[in-house]
Amino acid sequence: MTKITFIGAGSTIFAKNVLGDCILTDVLKDSHIALYDINLQRLKESETILNNLNKNYGGYATIEIYNDRKEALREADYVINAIQVGGYKPSTVIDFEIPKKYGLRQTIADTIGIGGIFRGLRTIPLVLDIAKEMEEVCPEALFINYSNPMAIVTGAILKGSFIKTVGLCHSVQVCVKDLFKQIGLDTEGVQWKIAGINHMAWLLEITKDGKNLYPEIKKRAFERPIPHGNMVRYEIMKRFGYYVTESSNHLSEYTPYFIKSKYPELIEKFNISLDEYIRMCEEQIERWDKINKDLLNNKNLVHERSNEYASYILESMETDKPFRIHGNVMNTGLITNLPQNAVVEVPCLVDKNGINPCYVGNIPEQCAALNRTNINVQLLTIEAALTRKKEYIYQAAMLDPHTSSELSIDDIVNLCDDLIKAHNGYLPTYK
Repeated sequence: MTKITFIGAGSTIFAKNVLGDCILTDVLKDSHIALYDINLQRLKESETILNNLNKNYGGYATIEIYNDRKEALREADYVINAIQVGGYKPSTVIDFEIPKKYGLRQTIADTIGIGGIFRGLRTIPLVLDIAKEMEEVCPEALFINYSNPMAIVTGAILKGSFIKTVGLCHSVQVCVKDLFKQIGLDTEGVQWKIAGINHMAWLLEITKDGKNLYPEIKKRAFERPIPHGNMVRYEIMKRFGYYVTESSNHLSEYTPYFIKSKYPELIEKFNISLDEYIRMCEEQIERWDKINKDLLNNKNLVHERSNEYASYILESMETDKPFRIHGNVMNTGLITNLPQNAVVEVPCLVDKNGINPCYVGNIPEQCAALNRTNINVQLLTIEAALTRKKEYIYQAAMLDPHTSSELSIDDIVNLCDDLIKAHNGYLPTYK
């Protein structure tokens, strides 16, 4: 019996989607599913929903909740991580509100930027604790990380533990489909190649029957009536030549060009939603309050297998049936013009041997250059978390493209100090 441990199982809808996929997969349907979360109410809600789902598909799986994380991990074959340290309140709110006092505005704040740095600093100690427990009780298990900031958290595990790890994000598999829907093109028969870093991977090639589709993509994209929700991505494609995987709201805070207090008109010009993640969280909480009772009491619950990679990875490793994903892995010469100590997002072949990253080579130099501005922040945030040295926090923030374009060095240091103080209890002591 395959054991699948889900850490952060209080993320009920996401757990339902990922584990529901496993329940619908023949080779995984009789798995032992171990659920762990510090929020016991949400943990029990996830157990109820998954039990209802499991019964409707034959009742083959064994679903069990755990109060002891180490026991949940014991003898696991696969560990799926979806934690958010500090949650929406207080930590996410802090990541937005304190920078505002310095005039620094954000949209999502979960990847880089000052919000991404501190989300990483909160998350890394806990995931390394999980990795250490895995080294003791399930050293051969694959750790599948879904927690943001993806590259920062995955990189910290790869540097701080010997546990096998891959980071997963769904932005790659929806990139072409969503782009083509917006511009009225059909994806049937289309081949594409994507590589870069998480949330800033590049659509390097896209063809149909050997024909390069980029000229038609750009023509249609630049002719779209404005405003629309993809304007930052189109502007980057216009200026740098390639389309990027993550949304315009995300991308606007990964670069120094769009959210600028000196040019407030850019927010309207590029249709940027400041504080978007705050609104998303509040809407999600409100939506859950409305649907949770119906979902919990639904004895006829059904599920369709999603496009999340997790169940396909497990299926491939169990059956040796090859499957291609895009995973976040250490850059062991995979993208040759990016640092080798960075985490990159590249095609990977999955089979019984596990995650096998594919060689990409050089990506266009301008794309690599934009990636490096984000990699700088990622590497220094990891260094701060592993060494507990405050100077690396400051340096990560000083090198952040958006933060450094808005604030002075003194303000950056003071902002970091304020955030360290505000996140007391969720951060270790830094010297």
